[in-house]
Amino acid sequence: MSTKRVLTGVTTTGIPHLGNYVGAIRPAIRAAAEGGAESFLFLADYHGLIKCHEPERIHESTRAVAATWLACGLDTERTTFYRQSDIPEILELNWILTCITAKGLMNRAHAYKAAVQDNLDNGQEDADHGIEMGLYSYPVLMSADILMFNADTVPVGRDQIQHVEMARDIAARFNHRFKELFVLPEARIDEQVELLVGLDGRKMSKSYGNTIPLFQTPKERQKMVNKIVTNLKAPGEPKGTDESPVFDIYKAFATPAETAAFAQALADGLAWGEAKKMLAAKIGAELDGYTESYHELTAHPQRIEDILQAGAQRARKRARELLDQVRDAVGIRPLKG
Repeated sequence: MSTKRVLTGVTTTGIPHLGNYVGAIRPAIRAAAEGGAESFLFLADYHGLIKCHEPERIHESTRAVAATWLACGLDTERTTFYRQSDIPEILELNWILTCITAKGLMNRAHAYKAAVQDNLDNGQEDADHGIEMGLYSYPVLMSADILMFNADTVPVGRDQIQHVEMARDIAARFNHRFKELFVLPEARIDEQVELLVGLDGRKMSKSYGNTIPLFQTPKERQKMVNKIVTNLKAPGEPKGTDESPVFDIYKAFATPAETAAFAQALADGLAWGEAKKMLAAKIGAELDGYTESYHELTAHPQRIEDILQAGAQRARKRARELLDQVRDAVGIRPLKG
């Protein structure tokens, strides 16, 4: 039986925060370490260009995202870790898939439909006003990312399920029209993945401005944790676990026994200030060991580059083998006597 392949992409448009760590980085690294599947992880820098037109932000995010995964323990012997833009075969496959993708399929993409609806709601006569082809064609490039390595499973959030389904549709069309070369991928939604709340109680997100950075000094971390919203209950007053994000964030870093003890301490009247000190210490206990490695890597970007190039070399070998078959299937072949 062939080994199953799992593929995950990380867009390079920001600096990873605590929510990214709990929801994606930590579970993916743990899953890769357990084995049982061949793991592919890539920095989706071409995807980043769809919404971000700030060159330095793309560049700095690439370094920060790569350094974060590496510092947090990604095993690059078990995982093929590469940068999307270092695999030209993906873009060649992207064009071949574009040539067989129905426009109607792209018209149904959620992101495109939302952009059109925004235009209509704002009274634009042209429903496509301001919509660029990167946004419109995004699902085809994502399909190329997935199909290039014939991934069996693609862990995604619920908002990305449609794109994996589109990749299945495109793969099936190619297989039917030319030759059966592509695996039909399956989206995997991990119901156990934690969606960490932010400083204000909403989902932790850069767009809300409520994130907690991953790598900080203890003093910097405590200062950020102190910003978490609480109520006005005084020390000694019983507090519920649903009265502040402090409990939910603590739970993400604690064992079940520690979580139960923390809940009991709140019920017994633990002061919010003391609770925040306990939370900052709990976060630090897990992340402080990674912080030095992160700063060492970001200070020496060539080390990151060498790792990415080694991953790209492995990835390109696999990609080239499949792309040669795809080219042959569509009739792009050497001329022979």
